[in-house]
Amino acid sequence: MENENTKIEELFYKFKDYGETTLTLLKLKAINKILKFSSTIIVSIFSMILLFLILICASIGFSLLIGQWLGHTYWGFFIMALVYIITWLFLFLGKKKILNDPIKNKLIKELLD
Repeated sequence: MENENTKIEELFYKFKDYGETTLTLLKLKAINKILKFSSTIIVSIFSMILLFLILICASIGFSLLIGQWLGHTYWGFFIMALVYIITWLFLFLGKKKILNDPIKNKLIKELLD
């Protein structure tokens, strides 16, 4: 009888160890997903900031170049503003297909992988 109790106790301790190990594994997987998701967000933000700075420098350069071709600097800035308004309209009208869906899909993929 005592041998049977020992086997049951041993089985109980193994089951307890299995549960603790499974819980630890789930915690580590959750931490891994959170870190992966966070790093994706941080890299995306830094990439957007860098792209924004590049866009500003290129815009000023093109504005000055177009203004020089047309004889007045301000015309270059007006033309570049018009280009940005047209781009904004294009993005605004197609924002779900062009911006929202790809961003959502990327974030969901990062969370589920």
